[in-house]
Amino acid sequence: MRTDHRAEPAEPAAGVPGHGATAVAHPNIALIKYWGKRDERLMIPYVDSLSMTLDVFPTTTTVRLDPAARADGVTLDGSPAEGEARRRVVDFLELLRERSGRSEPAVVDTRNSVPTGAGLASSASGFAALALAGAAAYGLDLDRTALSRLARRGSASASRSMFGGFAICHAGRGAGAAADLSSYAEPVPVPDFDPALVIVLVDTGAKAVSSRTAMRRTVETSPLYRAWATSSKADLAELRAALRRGDLDAVGEIAERNALGMHATMLAARPAVRYLSPATVAVLDGVLRLRSDGVSAYATMDAGPNVKVLCHRADAARVADAVRGAAPGCSVVTARRGPGARLQTEAGR
Repeated sequence: MRTDHRAEPAEPAAGVPGHGATAVAHPNIALIKYWGKRDERLMIPYVDSLSMTLDVFPTTTTVRLDPAARADGVTLDGSPAEGEARRRVVDFLELLRERSGRSEPAVVDTRNSVPTGAGLASSASGFAALALAGAAAYGLDLDRTALSRLARRGSASASRSMFGGFAICHAGRGAGAAADLSSYAEPVPVPDFDPALVIVLVDTGAKAVSSRTAMRRTVETSPLYRAWATSSKADLAELRAALRRGDLDAVGEIAERNALGMHATMLAARPAVRYLSPATVAVLDGVLRLRSDGVSAYATMDAGPNVKVLCHRADAARVADAVRGAAPGCSVVTARRGPGARLQTEAGR
Protein backbone atom coordinates (compact mmCIF):
# COMPACT_ATOMS: atom_id res chain seq x y z
CA MET A 1 0.00 0.00 0.00
CA ARG A 2 1.31 3.43 -0.91
CA THR A 3 1.93 5.71 2.05
CA ASP A 4 3.90 8.47 0.34
CA HIS A 5 1.31 11.03 -0.74
CA ARG A 6 3.46 13.69 -2.31
CA ALA A 7 2.44 15.02 -5.71
CA GLU A 8 2.29 12.08 -8.06
CA PRO A 9 3.86 12.18 -11.53
CA ALA A 10 1.82 11.90 -14.66
CA GLU A 11 1.17 8.41 -15.96
CA PRO A 12 2.88 7.63 -19.25
CA ALA A 13 0.65 6.81 -22.17
CA ALA A 14 0.33 3.05 -22.48
CA GLY A 15 1.34 1.88 -25.94
CA VAL A 16 0.14 3.26 -29.24
CA PRO A 17 -3.16 5.14 -29.31
CA GLY A 18 -5.79 2.78 -30.65
CA HIS A 19 -4.33 -0.25 -28.92
CA GLY A 20 -6.18 0.62 -25.74
CA ALA A 21 -5.29 1.05 -22.10
CA THR A 22 -6.44 -0.31 -18.75
CA ALA A 23 -6.56 1.69 -15.52
CA VAL A 24 -7.40 0.88 -11.92
CA ALA A 25 -8.79 3.43 -9.47
CA HIS A 26 -10.14 3.25 -5.93
CA PRO A 27 -13.10 5.07 -4.43
CA ASN A 28 -12.63 7.85 -1.93
CA ILE A 29 -14.77 8.86 1.01
CA ALA A 30 -15.15 12.59 1.54
CA LEU A 31 -14.57 13.78 5.09
CA ILE A 32 -15.64 17.25 3.97
CA LYS A 33 -18.42 16.94 1.39
CA TYR A 34 -18.98 19.02 -1.72
CA TRP A 35 -22.75 18.42 -2.12
CA GLY A 36 -24.12 20.61 -4.91
CA LYS A 37 -22.77 21.94 -8.21
CA ARG A 38 -22.78 25.52 -9.43
CA ASP A 39 -22.11 24.41 -13.01
CA GLU A 40 -23.56 21.03 -13.96
CA ARG A 41 -22.08 21.01 -17.46
CA LEU A 42 -18.51 21.49 -16.22
CA MET A 43 -19.25 19.67 -12.94
CA ILE A 44 -17.99 22.55 -10.80
CA PRO A 45 -18.86 22.07 -7.12
CA TYR A 46 -20.08 24.84 -4.83
CA VAL A 47 -17.54 24.12 -2.10
CA ASP A 48 -14.12 22.54 -1.66
CA SER A 49 -14.02 18.93 -0.47
CA LEU A 50 -11.43 16.69 1.17
CA SER A 51 -11.36 12.91 1.09
CA MET A 52 -9.48 9.72 1.89
CA THR A 53 -8.86 7.29 -0.97
CA LEU A 54 -9.47 3.70 0.12
CA ASP A 55 -7.51 0.50 -0.41
CA VAL A 56 -10.69 -1.52 -1.15
CA PHE A 57 -13.35 -1.68 -3.88
CA PRO A 58 -11.21 -0.88 -6.97
CA THR A 59 -12.67 -0.23 -10.41
CA THR A 60 -10.83 -1.61 -13.45
CA THR A 61 -11.60 0.01 -16.80
CA THR A 62 -10.28 -0.79 -20.27
CA VAL A 63 -10.69 1.64 -23.17
CA ARG A 64 -9.89 0.36 -26.66
CA LEU A 65 -10.34 2.40 -29.83
CA ASP A 66 -12.24 0.62 -32.59
CA PRO A 67 -12.11 2.51 -35.93
CA ALA A 68 -14.40 -0.07 -37.54
CA ALA A 69 -17.22 0.43 -35.03
CA ARG A 70 -20.25 2.56 -35.81
CA ALA A 71 -20.78 3.60 -32.19
CA ASP A 72 -19.18 3.35 -28.79
CA GLY A 73 -19.59 0.09 -26.91
CA VAL A 74 -19.96 0.23 -23.13
CA THR A 75 -20.16 -2.74 -20.77
CA LEU A 76 -20.51 -2.54 -17.01
CA ASP A 77 -19.66 -5.65 -15.00
CA GLY A 78 -20.05 -7.82 -18.08
CA SER A 79 -23.42 -6.47 -19.27
CA PRO A 80 -24.19 -3.73 -21.80
CA ALA A 81 -24.63 -0.38 -20.06
CA GLU A 82 -27.97 1.28 -20.66
CA GLY A 83 -29.76 4.54 -20.00
CA GLU A 84 -28.05 7.16 -17.89
CA ALA A 85 -25.01 4.98 -17.16
CA ARG A 86 -24.26 4.60 -20.87
CA ARG A 87 -24.98 8.25 -21.63
CA ARG A 88 -22.48 9.48 -19.03
CA VAL A 89 -19.70 7.28 -20.42
CA VAL A 90 -20.42 8.22 -24.03
CA ASP A 91 -20.48 11.93 -23.13
CA PHE A 92 -17.09 11.47 -21.48
CA LEU A 93 -15.73 9.74 -24.59
CA GLU A 94 -16.93 12.67 -26.68
CA LEU A 95 -14.92 14.96 -24.42
CA LEU A 96 -11.83 12.79 -24.94
CA ARG A 97 -12.31 12.87 -28.72
CA GLU A 98 -12.74 16.63 -28.69
CA ARG A 99 -9.54 17.14 -26.72
CA SER A 100 -7.46 14.62 -28.65
CA GLY A 101 -8.65 15.57 -32.13
CA ARG A 102 -9.45 11.92 -32.81
CA SER A 103 -12.77 10.52 -33.98
CA GLU A 104 -12.61 6.75 -33.44
CA PRO A 105 -15.38 5.12 -31.39
CA ALA A 106 -14.24 3.28 -28.30
CA VAL A 107 -15.08 0.04 -26.56
CA VAL A 108 -15.21 0.54 -22.79
CA ASP A 109 -15.28 -2.33 -20.32
CA THR A 110 -15.67 -1.43 -16.63
CA ARG A 111 -15.55 -3.83 -13.71
CA ASN A 112 -16.61 -2.56 -10.30
CA SER A 113 -15.85 -4.41 -7.09
CA VAL A 114 -18.27 -2.12 -5.24
CA PRO A 115 -22.03 -1.88 -5.88
CA THR A 116 -22.86 0.84 -8.42
CA GLY A 117 -25.10 3.74 -7.45
CA ALA A 118 -25.36 2.74 -3.78
CA GLY A 119 -23.59 5.70 -2.18
CA LEU A 120 -20.25 3.89 -2.03
CA ALA A 121 -18.34 6.24 -4.34
CA SER A 122 -18.44 3.98 -7.40
CA SER A 123 -18.64 7.05 -9.65
CA ALA A 124 -15.39 8.36 -8.13
CA SER A 125 -13.40 5.22 -8.90
CA GLY A 126 -15.27 4.68 -12.16
CA PHE A 127 -14.59 8.04 -13.77
CA ALA A 128 -11.05 8.26 -12.40
CA ALA A 129 -10.29 4.93 -14.11
CA LEU A 130 -12.10 5.99 -17.28
CA ALA A 131 -10.25 9.32 -17.40
CA LEU A 132 -6.85 7.70 -17.01
CA ALA A 133 -7.44 4.80 -19.42
CA GLY A 134 -9.27 7.01 -21.92
CA ALA A 135 -6.56 9.67 -21.93
CA ALA A 136 -3.93 7.01 -22.61
CA ALA A 137 -5.98 5.30 -25.32
CA TYR A 138 -6.64 8.59 -27.15
CA GLY A 139 -3.02 9.71 -26.77
CA LEU A 140 -3.52 12.65 -24.42
CA ASP A 141 -0.37 13.60 -22.51
CA LEU A 142 -1.74 14.96 -19.22
CA ASP A 143 -0.17 15.49 -15.82
CA ARG A 144 -1.99 14.52 -12.64
CA THR A 145 -3.56 17.94 -12.17
CA ALA A 146 -4.97 17.91 -15.69
CA LEU A 147 -6.16 14.32 -15.23
CA SER A 148 -8.01 15.37 -12.08
CA ARG A 149 -9.74 18.16 -14.03
CA LEU A 150 -10.65 15.65 -16.72
CA ALA A 151 -12.02 13.11 -14.22
CA ARG A 152 -14.08 15.88 -12.62
CA ARG A 153 -16.06 16.22 -15.86
CA GLY A 154 -17.43 12.74 -15.23
CA SER A 155 -17.89 13.04 -11.48
CA ALA A 156 -16.57 15.78 -9.20
CA SER A 157 -15.50 13.21 -6.61
CA ALA A 158 -13.51 11.32 -9.27
CA SER A 159 -10.95 14.12 -9.35
CA ARG A 160 -9.86 13.14 -5.84
CA SER A 161 -9.44 9.44 -6.71
CA MET A 162 -6.56 10.39 -9.00
CA PHE A 163 -4.50 10.66 -5.82
CA GLY A 164 -3.76 8.26 -3.02
CA GLY A 165 -4.27 8.98 0.65
CA PHE A 166 -5.89 12.34 1.35
CA ALA A 167 -6.83 14.76 -1.42
CA ILE A 168 -8.62 18.08 -1.74
CA CYS A 169 -10.77 19.15 -4.68
CA HIS A 170 -10.85 22.91 -5.16
CA ALA A 171 -14.25 24.32 -6.10
CA GLY A 172 -12.60 26.87 -8.36
CA ARG A 173 -13.38 30.48 -9.11
CA GLY A 174 -15.24 32.37 -11.79
CA ALA A 175 -17.22 30.81 -14.60
CA GLY A 176 -16.62 28.94 -17.83
CA ALA A 177 -12.97 28.31 -18.73
CA ALA A 178 -11.71 30.07 -15.60
CA ALA A 179 -13.80 27.82 -13.37
CA ASP A 180 -12.72 24.72 -15.28
CA LEU A 181 -9.05 25.62 -14.92
CA SER A 182 -9.24 26.43 -11.21
CA SER A 183 -11.31 23.40 -10.14
CA TYR A 184 -8.95 20.45 -9.68
CA ALA A 185 -7.70 18.02 -7.05
CA GLU A 186 -4.34 17.74 -5.39
CA PRO A 187 -2.88 15.56 -2.63
CA VAL A 188 -2.87 16.62 1.01
CA PRO A 189 0.35 15.29 2.56
CA VAL A 190 -0.48 13.60 5.86
CA PRO A 191 2.42 11.19 6.44
CA ASP A 192 1.65 10.22 10.05
CA PHE A 193 -2.12 9.74 9.94
CA ASP A 194 -3.28 6.30 8.81
CA PRO A 195 -6.66 5.49 10.41
CA ALA A 196 -9.10 2.71 9.65
CA LEU A 197 -12.46 3.28 7.99
CA VAL A 198 -15.02 0.64 8.88
CA ILE A 199 -17.58 0.53 6.06
CA VAL A 200 -21.04 -0.71 7.04
CA LEU A 201 -22.99 -1.96 4.02
CA VAL A 202 -26.56 -1.33 5.13
CA ASP A 203 -28.07 -1.54 1.64
CA THR A 204 -26.09 -2.08 -1.57
CA GLY A 205 -29.02 -1.62 -3.93
CA ALA A 206 -29.22 1.31 -6.33
CA LYS A 207 -30.61 4.48 -4.77
CA ALA A 208 -34.17 5.52 -5.56
CA VAL A 209 -32.99 9.12 -6.06
CA SER A 210 -29.68 9.61 -7.86
CA SER A 211 -27.03 11.86 -6.38
CA ARG A 212 -27.33 14.28 -9.29
CA THR A 213 -31.08 14.66 -8.82
CA ALA A 214 -30.74 14.93 -5.05
CA MET A 215 -28.02 17.59 -5.32
CA ARG A 216 -30.05 19.70 -7.71
CA ARG A 217 -33.18 19.46 -5.57
CA THR A 218 -31.27 20.30 -2.39
CA VAL A 219 -29.51 23.33 -3.86
CA GLU A 220 -32.72 24.67 -5.41
CA THR A 221 -35.19 24.06 -2.57
CA SER A 222 -33.51 23.44 0.81
CA PRO A 223 -33.56 26.48 3.13
CA LEU A 224 -30.61 24.94 5.00
CA TYR A 225 -28.26 24.55 2.05
CA ARG A 226 -26.55 27.97 2.05
CA ALA A 227 -25.85 27.81 5.77
CA TRP A 228 -24.32 24.34 5.42
CA ALA A 229 -22.15 25.44 2.48
CA THR A 230 -20.86 28.38 4.52
CA SER A 231 -20.11 26.23 7.56
CA SER A 232 -18.40 23.65 5.34
CA LYS A 233 -15.66 26.16 4.54
CA ALA A 234 -14.88 26.51 8.24
CA ASP A 235 -15.07 22.72 8.65
CA LEU A 236 -12.46 22.28 5.92
CA ALA A 237 -9.98 24.66 7.53
CA GLU A 238 -10.41 22.99 10.92
CA LEU A 239 -10.10 19.50 9.48
CA ARG A 240 -6.88 20.30 7.63
CA ALA A 241 -5.38 21.58 10.86
CA ALA A 242 -6.52 18.43 12.68
CA LEU A 243 -4.96 16.25 9.97
CA ARG A 244 -1.66 18.06 10.37
CA ARG A 245 -1.79 17.33 14.10
CA GLY A 246 -2.76 13.71 13.50
CA ASP A 247 -5.74 14.28 15.82
CA LEU A 248 -8.23 11.53 14.97
CA ASP A 249 -10.87 12.73 17.45
CA ALA A 250 -10.91 16.21 15.94
CA VAL A 251 -10.90 14.85 12.39
CA GLY A 252 -13.76 12.49 13.22
CA GLU A 253 -15.86 15.10 15.02
CA ILE A 254 -15.57 17.54 12.12
CA ALA A 255 -16.26 14.88 9.48
CA GLU A 256 -19.30 13.59 11.36
CA ARG A 257 -20.90 17.01 11.78
CA ASN A 258 -20.22 17.87 8.15
CA ALA A 259 -21.92 14.68 6.94
CA LEU A 260 -24.91 15.01 9.28
CA GLY A 261 -25.29 18.61 8.18
CA MET A 262 -25.32 17.54 4.54
CA HIS A 263 -28.08 15.01 5.22
CA ALA A 264 -30.02 17.67 7.12
CA THR A 265 -30.01 19.87 4.02
CA MET A 266 -31.46 16.98 2.03
CA LEU A 267 -34.17 16.29 4.61
CA ALA A 268 -35.15 19.97 4.35
CA ALA A 269 -35.37 19.83 0.53
CA ARG A 270 -38.82 19.96 -1.05
CA PRO A 271 -39.73 17.21 -1.47
CA ALA A 272 -37.31 15.77 1.07
CA VAL A 273 -34.49 13.43 0.05
CA ARG A 274 -34.02 10.78 2.71
CA TYR A 275 -31.23 8.26 2.34
CA LEU A 276 -31.00 7.28 6.01
CA SER A 277 -32.77 4.00 6.81
CA PRO A 278 -33.66 2.52 10.21
CA ALA A 279 -30.51 0.39 9.98
CA THR A 280 -28.46 3.53 9.26
CA VAL A 281 -29.79 5.15 12.42
CA ALA A 282 -29.08 1.98 14.40
CA VAL A 283 -25.45 2.09 13.24
CA LEU A 284 -25.18 5.77 14.15
CA ASP A 285 -26.53 4.95 17.61
CA GLY A 286 -23.94 2.17 17.87
CA VAL A 287 -21.18 4.67 17.08
CA LEU A 288 -22.43 6.94 19.86
CA ARG A 289 -22.33 4.01 22.30
CA LEU A 290 -18.76 3.25 21.27
CA ARG A 291 -17.75 6.83 22.05
CA SER A 292 -19.48 6.70 25.42
CA ASP A 293 -17.35 3.62 26.13
CA GLY A 294 -14.18 5.56 25.32
CA VAL A 295 -13.62 4.36 21.74
CA SER A 296 -12.70 7.04 19.19
CA ALA A 297 -15.28 6.26 16.51
CA TYR A 298 -16.96 8.77 14.20
CA ALA A 299 -19.46 8.30 11.40
CA THR A 300 -19.66 9.78 7.94
CA MET A 301 -22.14 9.08 5.15
CA ASP A 302 -22.37 9.91 1.49
CA ALA A 303 -25.58 10.03 -0.56
CA GLY A 304 -26.90 6.66 0.56
CA PRO A 305 -27.77 4.61 3.64
CA ASN A 306 -24.33 3.11 4.15
CA VAL A 307 -22.18 4.31 7.05
CA LYS A 308 -18.41 4.68 7.25
CA VAL A 309 -16.83 4.79 10.71
CA LEU A 310 -13.46 6.47 11.20
CA CYS A 311 -11.39 5.00 14.01
CA HIS A 312 -7.89 4.03 15.10
CA ARG A 313 -6.59 0.91 13.36
CA ALA A 314 -6.20 -0.79 16.74
CA ASP A 315 -9.94 -0.30 17.41
CA ALA A 316 -11.19 -1.43 13.98
CA ALA A 317 -12.13 -4.97 15.02
CA ARG A 318 -14.06 -3.73 18.04
CA VAL A 319 -15.84 -1.12 15.94
CA ALA A 320 -16.73 -3.73 13.31
CA ASP A 321 -18.20 -6.04 15.96
CA ALA A 322 -20.20 -3.19 17.49
CA VAL A 323 -21.80 -2.09 14.22
CA ARG A 324 -22.63 -5.68 13.31
CA GLY A 325 -24.44 -5.96 16.61
CA ALA A 326 -26.24 -2.66 16.04
CA ALA A 327 -27.52 -3.67 12.61
CA PRO A 328 -27.61 -7.48 12.27
CA GLY A 329 -27.31 -8.70 8.70
CA CYS A 330 -25.18 -5.80 7.51
CA SER A 331 -21.85 -6.54 5.86
CA VAL A 332 -18.75 -4.81 7.19
CA VAL A 333 -15.48 -4.07 5.36
CA THR A 334 -12.48 -2.39 6.96
CA ALA A 335 -10.42 -0.08 4.76
CA ARG A 336 -7.30 2.01 5.11
CA ARG A 337 -5.94 4.75 2.93
CA GLY A 338 -5.12 3.50 -0.54
CA PRO A 339 -3.32 4.36 -3.78
CA GLY A 340 -4.13 6.78 -6.54
CA ALA A 341 -5.36 5.79 -9.99
CA ARG A 342 -2.79 3.96 -12.11
CA LEU A 343 -2.37 2.37 -15.51
CA GLN A 344 -1.84 -1.35 -15.81
CA THR A 345 0.84 -2.80 -18.02
CA GLU A 346 -0.10 -5.24 -20.76
CA ALA A 347 0.89 -8.02 -18.39
CA GLY A 348 -1.72 -6.72 -15.93
CA ARG A 349 0.78 -5.67 -13.29
